Amino acid sequence: MFIFQAAAPGTSIIRRDLGAEPLPQTEALYAVALASPATLAAPPMGSLNLSEALIREVEAADVIVIGTPMHNLTIPSVLKAWIDQILRVGRTMKSTPSGKVGMLRDRPVYIGVASGGFFTGERANQPDFLTPYLSLALSSIGLKTQQFLTLQGPPYWIGARHR
Repeated sequence: MFIFQAAAPGTSIIRRDLGAEPLPQTEALYAVALASPATLAAPPMGSLNLSEALIREVEAADVIVIGTPMHNLTIPSVLKAWIDQILRVGRTMKSTPSGKVGMLRDRPVYIGVASGGFFTGERANQPDFLTPYLSLALSSIGLKTQQFLTLQGPPYWIGARHR
């Protein structure tokens, strides 16, 4: 993150460490708020507070950086909880007969993915559900400028014999 600050002095960074401070899973009141146009227009008090705060963080960002491990071929549940809060019909996306249309302004999203196995390239030995899922989820709210950066496979020295 400090690279951004060095490149653009005065840059402010919002850091959300979902591993250290996991978000709660969506709750029943959140589902009630999204259940119909009527409840969406007048949601139960407090039901969308966390969602709205997270969406505002995304809206305020000029660049978004996501660092995630690949857990069991896809994203960890803490990242899914964040996605569940920011993908909101009528606020960040709208449903149309031809699919989801994003309502947020596009901006660069850099996604670093770490995996103990290989999921891209010639050495790929496991499926990759993370990249297409995360790409589709972000695109559905308007974040289409995405760059995936992968760190995959065990280091070369694991299993090597030392003399």
